[in-house]
Amino acid sequence: MSSGRYSYPLLLLLFWIGLGTLQSCDELFAQNPDRNQNQPVSFSEPDPLPEPDPVLEPDPFPDPDDVFFRSLMVPGWGQVINDQSWKVPVIAGALAGVAIYSVYLDREYRDYRAAFYNASRPDSDEKFGPTPTDLINVNINQLRSNRNTLRNRRDFMIVMFGAAYLLQGVDAYVYAHMRSFDVSDDLSIAPSIRPDILASNTPGVTLRLDFYSRK
Repeated sequence: MSSGRYSYPLLLLLFWIGLGTLQSCDELFAQNPDRNQNQPVSFSEPDPLPEPDPVLEPDPFPDPDDVFFRSLMVPGWGQVINDQSWKVPVIAGALAGVAIYSVYLDREYRDYRAAFYNASRPDSDEKFGPTPTDLINVNINQLRSNRNTLRNRRDFMIVMFGAAYLLQGVDAYVYAHMRSFDVSDDLSIAPSIRPDILASNTPGVTLRLDFYSRK
């Protein structure tokens, strides 16, 4: 009898607790009406990876103007750009040889100039320096002739140095231009001869040469 006495209040308490729970659930769904609906899940596409920078291949045919100016700045530089490094020792040797010989001629010329100037003036003020010991008592006409010859040779070698300096630049420039031309063995020539009538109605013959590759 005692268990039945307390069972009714306990059931009543559980009923009210359950009712309160249901009411709380109804309020929750009322505040979020879309909570119980199945919403599609969207996946955003990942950002594409940046494309790598294209690899710039070196130009096999350098600019001829650039090659020329580089050769003028440093003799032989243009030949190195043109893959003709074997010419660099030749250019350096030629320029160095001409320069050394020009300096030698200039020194000899100065000695003979001083000797001639002092020999032609008994009271010379040695304007061009003292007479070298190996030129004392040398005939004045010989001094004059040697002086003029050495001066002309020196001036000529200076011109030759400038020409050689410019020539190595022209060589690099021309070769840079010619590198783009096809000079392989596959080139052929096809001559064609056909009659032609000129504007003056005079018959003639036209010769045409066509260059093409046999590939």
